[in-house]
Amino acid sequence: MAEELTPETPEETEEPIKQRKNGLYQGVSDELAENMKSGWADTELTGLAPIAQAEHTAARRAALSARFPGERLVIPAGNLKTRSNDTEYSFRASTEYVYLTGDQTQDGVLVLEPVKGGGHQATVYLLPRSNRANGEFWLDGQGELWVGRRHSLAEAEQLLGIPAKDVRELAGALKEATGPVRNVRGHDAGVEAALTDKVTAERDEELRVYLSEARLIKDDFEVSELQKACDATARGFEDVVKVLDKAEATSERYIEGTFFLRARVEGNDIGYGSICAAGPHATTLHWVRNDGPVRSGDLLLLDAGVETNELYTADVTRTLPINGRYTELQRKIYDAVYEAQEAGIAAVKPGAAYRDFHDAAQRVLAEKLVEWGLIEGPVERVLELGLQRRWTLHGTGHMLGMDVHDCAAARTEAYVDTTLEPGMCLTVEPGLYFQADDLTVPEEYRGIGVRIEDDILVTEDGNRNLSDSLPRRADEVEAWMAGLKG
Repeated sequence: MAEELTPETPEETEEPIKQRKNGLYQGVSDELAENMKSGWADTELTGLAPIAQAEHTAARRAALSARFPGERLVIPAGNLKTRSNDTEYSFRASTEYVYLTGDQTQDGVLVLEPVKGGGHQATVYLLPRSNRANGEFWLDGQGELWVGRRHSLAEAEQLLGIPAKDVRELAGALKEATGPVRNVRGHDAGVEAALTDKVTAERDEELRVYLSEARLIKDDFEVSELQKACDATARGFEDVVKVLDKAEATSERYIEGTFFLRARVEGNDIGYGSICAAGPHATTLHWVRNDGPVRSGDLLLLDAGVETNELYTADVTRTLPINGRYTELQRKIYDAVYEAQEAGIAAVKPGAAYRDFHDAAQRVLAEKLVEWGLIEGPVERVLELGLQRRWTLHGTGHMLGMDVHDCAAARTEAYVDTTLEPGMCLTVEPGLYFQADDLTVPEEYRGIGVRIEDDILVTEDGNRNLSDSLPRRADEVEAWMAGLKG
């Protein structure tokens, strides 16, 4: 990684350009500084078409404006976070900001300012192109010669359909702002400092909750993105099956790396840390260390999702026999989870209670546990006391969208206590997990974990499985794996 350069004097900048301690160049000659100011071609882009979701983001801002009339609304993208010393984590803009703008650049801030007569004027505050006159573009660690070209404010206006201003002017403007203000907290400390005496935690939380609930119903653009994410994820699962022999020779990390390659080639990233859990690791719900062995005869629980370039993620799980064939016991447990998932998916339809799919899946699993003699019935007693949870552990699904656990700040009455509507997208993911040290089950069960998860869109007449290109039935899984391995 190259070292950034720094000037001796920062007279032409409002703030000194940050210098790197122990850099090999501690100064810039006047001749070099002058040389770097000129001889550059004009790269301004004109005639840019709006981004694909521009009409949708405009409609979302209009709904937000109607919900909070007469109030200034501030929605930041967030800032870079340090990983180590002077290197940063890859930046992901806040979900709320991207949902309302379609923009993903660091330090961006959307401001909706109330106007007389009603409504709001939206402005997106962004970093402009790097300054060439003062050397920022090549001397600063975030200058364009270091991290790449960014859009000019005029280009951003064309792409986003929103007036754009220099974000470096925003803090001063916010400090002078009058009237009620709401801010989405937790993303930009500078914005929060500028608004410290103008906002309240309660009012800011109302804004965050509204934006979370607004995402419960997906529009056509969002559904298309979720389908794209699921299709790419299916190809990532195929990639993994093709290299299971290499994973056996190495570890779960080969699986993790294989899926990550697909996510980066076809999308922005993985939507969450991939769970590549082989053998008894499959009984750990969020096994993301992915450093264990991959053994023939064991199961692989792969829970992974591609995040599209517009930040919509899939969330899919399959439990695969590493050698291509389920044992008799593995198949028995797998078939029970499959039956539970089928019952859960059937319960996803408009007008149904959100909890119905969970209750339907849990009933099937409780019945199986009683049938196998692992727990004393009757089933109604088991469900009333939640006794099946020793082996089912988690809820059967969650909302899905730009966040893998989307809409998480929504009110309970608008989420788990609501009824399903067309446009909602949720996961259905029952599982059975027999821990390696669970002495209440026969020894042959111990260390077996099975989960099957699909992404289900509520439609006008029922539901659509967005991830149904991946097989689920045990015999279909075996045939699919055999075909991929040739």
